[in-house]
Amino acid sequence: MSPQLTIKLQPGTQAPDFTLQDAGGKATSLSDYRGKNVIVYFYPAAATPGCTTEACDFRDSLASLQGSGYEVLGISPDAPGKLAAFTGDFSLTFPLLSDEDHGVALAYGAWGEKLVNGEIVEGLVRSTVVVDPEGKVALAQYQVKSQGHVAALRETLGV
Repeated sequence: MSPQLTIKLQPGTQAPDFTLQDAGGKATSLSDYRGKNVIVYFYPAAATPGCTTEACDFRDSLASLQGSGYEVLGISPDAPGKLAAFTGDFSLTFPLLSDEDHGVALAYGAWGEKLVNGEIVEGLVRSTVVVDPEGKVALAQYQVKSQGHVAALRETLGV
């Protein structure tokens, strides 16, 4: 395992900027959200049970998150076409971004070893990073569970 796979972001550090394609193929950058709080969450694969649960929880909480000044971006290694289907199938109302080479996940510490079906594999680690209006990491959570994560995050953020 490469040491760079295990470096996690720390609060107070600058969040790595990125530009990725959204479900419609449009380039979206973290810097587009400068001046806003942004919840950047990483999930392994669109339309899988855990990822669907988490995405729908973010969708259902979006109004209260936005009302408290938070935007949401979801990032996975899926191609834009798969993200478009996922967005449509579940009426997702926030941007999903394609990180096919997992470069952004790696920069955010969301790529590394994880346990899948009793086996250690390398892949995307379900993670959430909250970026403040100045582009600094306010909160970084790794190896979160899909079930109940959004509710726990809202509690942590006071939303």
